[in-house]
Amino acid sequence: MPGTPPPRFVYLGPEGTFADQALRTVPAAEHGIRTPARSVGEALEAVRAGDADAALVPLENSIGGAVGVTLDELAEGEPLVITREVILPVEFVLGARTGTLLPAVRSVAAHPQASTQCRGWLRTHLPDAVVIDVLSNGAAAAGAATGEYDAAICAPIGATRHRLTVLADKIADHPDAVTRFALLSRPAPAPPPTGDDVTSLAVYIAHDRVGALLSVLMELAVRGVNLSRIESRPTGEALGRYVFFLDCTGHVADARLGEALQGLRRVCADLRFLGSYPRHRWNPTMAERPVSAPAGLSDADYADAAAWLARLRAGELT
Repeated sequence: MPGTPPPRFVYLGPEGTFADQALRTVPAAEHGIRTPARSVGEALEAVRAGDADAALVPLENSIGGAVGVTLDELAEGEPLVITREVILPVEFVLGARTGTLLPAVRSVAAHPQASTQCRGWLRTHLPDAVVIDVLSNGAAAAGAATGEYDAAICAPIGATRHRLTVLADKIADHPDAVTRFALLSRPAPAPPPTGDDVTSLAVYIAHDRVGALLSVLMELAVRGVNLSRIESRPTGEALGRYVFFLDCTGHVADARLGEALQGLRRVCADLRFLGSYPRHRWNPTMAERPVSAPAGLSDADYADAAAWLARLRAGELT
C-alpha cells in the first residue's frame, strides 16, 4: 500500500518571514511540505480550494494590534477554523546589500506592522528615509537584496537567507514584542480539550436591537466564560456595521461554553465558530493561568446540574 502523503502547509511568505519561522515550530510541519504564499488571502484560499491542508498566518501583534486582513478573511468566504496558535517573540534588524552604509539609506522596505514597531528607531536613525509598505518581512528582505530598496526591516532569518548585511540589530521600540499566529484548516472536529483552551468566534450583532452587544457579553458572563479578547472590524455593508471577534477561555466541548454558544446563536444576527484549540504558553516564566470560573459556574458545576435535571425529568427526584 502506498504511504500516507505528507501534510501540505502554506504560510505568509516568502521564505524568511516570521510566519516561516513560526511554522517550523509546528511538529507536523517539519516533515510536511511548506509552501510560501504572496498574501494572507492567497494562503487561506489555498486551504479552501484543497491545495493545502493548513495555513499559518499572523493574527495579532502585542504592539501593532490585530492583523486586519486576517480577520477580514476569517469573517468572509468559506469557513475555516483555527486548530493551533503559535506565539513567537519578534526581533527586527535593518538589512542591506553588502557595502551599503547607514547614512546612504534613503528607502526602507517594511511590512506595516514592522515599521510600526520600529517607528522610534527610524525617527532617530533614519529621519529622512522613505518607508515603503510591502506584503511581508520576507518580501522586504528580497527587495533589499535585489537593490529595489536601500534597506529592509526584516527578521534575522530573512537577512541571513537573502545574504544581507545587518546594519543594525534589535531595532524594535519594544524588545518584548510577540506576534500571535493561527494555523487554519477546513472545518473538522476540534482537537480534544486540554483544560487550557481558547475558543474564537466571529459575532454579528443585531443592529436593530438596543443593547445587542451587551446581550452578547452577558451570554458569556453569566456562564463564567472569560473573554480574553474582543476586536471589531467593519463589515463593509454600511457605516457603523461591525463584526466582533471574540477569544473566550474554554473549549466547545465544555458544557458552560456550549451553553454560551447556544445563547449567542439565539441573540446574534449571525455567529461564526472559528475554532477551539490549546492555548500557547510562549513564556514559561510568566504566570499564565486560566481564569477560574466563579462559584457555581465551573464545568463540574454544569455537569452536576445537567445530571440533576436529567434525574428530575426521569421522575427520580421530587
